[in-house]
Amino acid sequence: MRELGFDACVDYKAGKLQEDLKAAAPKGVDVDFENVGGEILDTVLRRMNPFSRVALCGMIAEYNATEPYVYRGLRSVLVNRIRMQGFIVSDHMEKWPRAIGQLGEWLKAGRLKYRETIAAGLEAAPKAFVGLLKGENLGKQLVKLT
Repeated sequence: MRELGFDACVDYKAGKLQEDLKAAAPKGVDVDFENVGGEILDTVLRRMNPFSRVALCGMIAEYNATEPYVYRGLRSVLVNRIRMQGFIVSDHMEKWPRAIGQLGEWLKAGRLKYRETIAAGLEAAPKAFVGLLKGENLGKQLVKLT
């Protein structure tokens, strides 16, 4: 958390997501940039503050589901007047040049931090891919071709 500048971190695989999210955000959540959907979004919806916002960018938890996820916390959108809107990055292509410039400046200045997990050689790719699916990587998973 210190290295990457986060206020808190929640391990969704620990089996106590609601409890851990409540501890990480005791005053609730004002903004959710949502990539996962499913149980994660459902849990976050229950912690959202009045007049909060959700930018719905992905629903990866549901991409391969054979049955749609049944949301139990959707009532929170009504009760808390949550603004939820889909966000597709390609809708904002005109902003990319400026964004790339700004991100580059932040990276050079050390304000933007990231981590990569690098597997060496093409023969390591299958193990790296399986590790990615199991959450064994930290940051972006890469395979360095030698």
